[in-house]
Amino acid sequence: MKQAEFDGRGSLIRWTETSGDEPARVYVHGLGAASAAYHAHIAARPELAGRRSLFVDLPGHGISDRPEHFAYTLEDHADALAAALDEARVTRAELIAHSMGGAVAIVLARRRPDLVSRLVLTEANLDPYPPDTAGKSGIASYEEDAYVDGGHARVLDRVGPVWAATMRLAEPRALHRTATGLARGSRPTMRHILEDLPIDRVYLQGALSGELPGRQALESAGVRVVTVPGAGHNIMFDNPDAFAEAVAGAS
Repeated sequence: MKQAEFDGRGSLIRWTETSGDEPARVYVHGLGAASAAYHAHIAARPELAGRRSLFVDLPGHGISDRPEHFAYTLEDHADALAAALDEARVTRAELIAHSMGGAVAIVLARRRPDLVSRLVLTEANLDPYPPDTAGKSGIASYEEDAYVDGGHARVLDRVGPVWAATMRLAEPRALHRTATGLARGSRPTMRHILEDLPIDRVYLQGALSGELPGRQALESAGVRVVTVPGAGHNIMFDNPDAFAEAVAGAS
């Protein structure tokens, strides 16, 4: 396990990694998730072997610290991820990022273009949205204290066992602040940043999730949008073959 300080107060963002060739692949999880749990089985596949791979847990999640003073905005998460990559001496990485983690990866690519050479986004959040639909979890529909004092337990009961298995490892206050930060989005929006980035960009959309809004504009901007058959939001679990092909650049 490796770590880096991210907030100027000694709090640590942590990750595990496998050795291999550069450029590194950096796997970034979604809201209430953890990177290794969602991506280690993908990185281990033969078509992806031989590359350095980092599984980073964002602040408040998994094995990373969860300071109470931290705001947990998209920009905060992106800066913490940058601290991890700087400590790991990673540059021009390929970021494979899921859902909320995809929004963080997009913001990072704009703030620190030296760190990112390619984005593979799995149903990443591209737009702000009303809090009662935040990530389909309902977290941001609560006031912060109400979420901590009972809302978290209710959400864990509602989201189902797969998501709850990692969400219960996240600190509730950090989780709420992350969800509300995701609902606010970035300025410019993640969608507009993604359209303007001058790097290789792939967006994976599960066929079971429906059509991706704004797909034509994304494709016109050079984003390769791939609809993955038989998959919903968690494409890496629903269709790991197609997911690995996209990461490898073969689809």
